[in-house]
Amino acid sequence: QVRLVESGGGSVQAGGSLRLSCAASGYTYRTYSMGWFRQAPGEAREAREGVAVINTVGQTMYAGSVQGRFTISADTSRNTVYLEMNSLKFDDSAMYYCAVRSGLRLTRQQWEYDDWGQGTQVTVSS
Repeated sequence: QVRLVESGGGSVQAGGSLRLSCAASGYTYRTYSMGWFRQAPGEAREAREGVAVINTVGQTMYAGSVQGRFTISADTSRNTVYLEMNSLKFDDSAMYYCAVRSGLRLTRQQWEYDDWGQGTQVTVSS
């Protein structure tokens, strides 16, 4: 059974930084993609925005709204994916989730991901 556990969320002032972690276990995919998604308060799950994605060969994809500010990386030895978030803005406030899907194709569409963590809250004050 796939298990994803996010950590690192918190409250920060605008312009600050946070580093999210997602520890993964239990999956058997030989190749896979992992992504960070966010869901703002009041939004439906289907509206989760794909923020950043990385696959097992190190290719990445970002949403335009975070390009240049966020960096996704992976430590395969620890089965952990990170999201370094810099120059945070009020609009970055959301619940952040990590998710995994089989295969190398990069996609930010939430419906294409099979397994999800419980999320970690990020709150940015202006």
